[in-house]
Amino acid sequence: MTRKQQTLRDAFAEFLRHPTPWMLVTWVGALLVARLAVGGWSIGDAVIAVALVGVSPLGEWLIHTGILHWRPRTLAGVTIDSRLARDHRLHHRDPREIPLIFIPWPSLIVIIVGLTPLAPLAFRNTGKGLTFVLTIATFLVFYEWIHYLVHTDYKPRHAIYRAVWRNHRYHHFKNEKFWFTVTSSGTADRLLGTYPDPSEIRSSPTVRNLHAPSVTG
Repeated sequence: MTRKQQTLRDAFAEFLRHPTPWMLVTWVGALLVARLAVGGWSIGDAVIAVALVGVSPLGEWLIHTGILHWRPRTLAGVTIDSRLARDHRLHHRDPREIPLIFIPWPSLIVIIVGLTPLAPLAFRNTGKGLTFVLTIATFLVFYEWIHYLVHTDYKPRHAIYRAVWRNHRYHHFKNEKFWFTVTSSGTADRLLGTYPDPSEIRSSPTVRNLHAPSVTG
């Protein structure tokens, strides 16, 4: 598929044509209004936000390996395989198919409906719970944008983004068993042993077909 979005402005215009970014921004806006209405800000809100951002690379790694790369299993005749995992396999099959880059909107609805009321209950403090959800929602906007941008034809101009771009492309076009973080590079992957020297890793025959039997010679 030939693309025309060579500039950041063109890439952003395409980004706005898809429903998930709008759903996320609307969610962030509603949560922000609710959090401002509740009030009662304290240092605890800053601690929650900083802690969530700090663990986000680990969260990305765990979600990517445990949910998105889930291998379908059959239990008592029932196949266990989520929409997220199915769509992610399609995403690996064709990394340039733009709609498959985004979080599936039905899955996002489940996340929004489930997380929004449960977090305040878990914290037993409406304000802190809203701060928790607001931080996650804001991070998901950032995640969605970075993941989308990496898969466009926009070329990185700055070192930090270039490293993120390079790592995720290694994951999609070299070996799907490594480089699992998306919005950062060399963070959780380095900690968990999935950040090898690319020159020492063979290209995987299943990088475009997750869980397919691989033939080794």
